Amino acid sequence: MNHGKAKYEAQKKAHESKKKQHVIKFKEIRFRPRIEEHDLMTKINRARKFINEGFKLKVTIMYRGREMVRQDLGLAVLDKVKEMLEDIAIVEKENGLEGRRLSIIMSAK
Repeated sequence: MNHGKAKYEAQKKAHESKKKQHVIKFKEIRFRPRIEEHDLMTKINRARKFINEGFKLKVTIMYRGREMVRQDLGLAVLDKVKEMLEDIAIVEKENGLEGRRLSIIMSAK
């Protein structure tokens, strides 16, 4: 068999299998523990838009410096976000604290 033809066939087969593959798209929204109400609402509206477009959403709380001492503030913000998005999204995975970041992954209902 011709080497060039075999290589072409393998390339064609790889291309066909890639066509059927489904790629999951992520968007991330970052919050700080001491975010103000209006800023929170702005980011929540953006998150709603992402979820309605079919993306999975990663919600991240970023701590800086001494904010690590008051991790309860970040958890309160995360609970508020979950509550505001519960009508259109569910929590798929809770990653917990990784270094100075606390994150969860949400997807559409």
